[in-house]
Amino acid sequence: MKTTRDIAIQCIKDEAEAVLSLIPQLDENFDKAVELILNCKGKVIVTGVGKSGHIGAKIAATLSSTGTPSFFTNPLDVFHGDLGVMTQDDVVLAISNSGQTDELLRFIPMVLHMQIPIIGMSGNPKSLLAKYSTYHLNVQVEKEACPLNLAPTSSTTAQLTMGDALAIALMEKRNFQPRDFAQFHPGGELGKRLLTTAQDVMRTEDMPVLPPEMHLGEAIILVSKAKLGLGIAMVNNEIVGLITDGDIRRAMEKWQAQFFDRTVSDIMTRTPKMVKPDTKITEIQRIMNQYKVHSVLVTDGENHLLGVVDHYSCMI
Repeated sequence: MKTTRDIAIQCIKDEAEAVLSLIPQLDENFDKAVELILNCKGKVIVTGVGKSGHIGAKIAATLSSTGTPSFFTNPLDVFHGDLGVMTQDDVVLAISNSGQTDELLRFIPMVLHMQIPIIGMSGNPKSLLAKYSTYHLNVQVEKEACPLNLAPTSSTTAQLTMGDALAIALMEKRNFQPRDFAQFHPGGELGKRLLTTAQDVMRTEDMPVLPPEMHLGEAIILVSKAKLGLGIAMVNNEIVGLITDGDIRRAMEKWQAQFFDRTVSDIMTRTPKMVKPDTKITEIQRIMNQYKVHSVLVTDGENHLLGVVDHYSCMI
């Protein structure tokens, strides 16, 4: 007797096999479909009925968020006035597992009449959809994960995967970067992190500014009071170095009783990491990780101190 977990495992295996079976089915049609979309001056209009329609809506959303203007429309809506949104500059991506869906096939002649290229996606390379497509993407699967081999499961997973493959290929071809992704996701956490700059989060008040000649006994008090874990050595409003609480601890271990005779200049880092106000938080995090530092100084064009960004400021 199969347990519910055994049933779930078999479902996952079946769908995983369906996805892997797409690899040998990729051919020049995929390459040409990508080029067609890249050269499209209009929009990618994704369409499908039923479960394929739900998959189509997700594919359209993925394309749009990764730099390819796209939207989903149900072919039934086209019969009731939505045909006006289509132009000859567009590309249609039509999805149907059988490739014989009646509602979709009634939509195809309208598209052909308008001379709009069609990328068909179906599990039947001999279907009418495949026949009338400019390029056809084969998403044929051996069987559904459904024990009755009826409910769209493996087939819709294959469609979704092929749509993702299209989107990723287009991203690579467009050299789509994180900053581009952020522009399409300004409201989410990722977008916020990718768009936020140093000047948005830097601390500007009560900076722990120290003269290089200050004794470490005094410096440790100012560093502790500022609660940034650092002190900034400055002369005539110019940054000359930086000390951290780690530097102070190591100096105490090294010099012990002589610690209080030492000055900031004896332990300061003379080339602290500095960034400009418009530096993105993601870049600051990269700098911190690369150089194993927990803070960077924000400076203007003349290297005057504007603020400090620490590790916690980047946790937005």
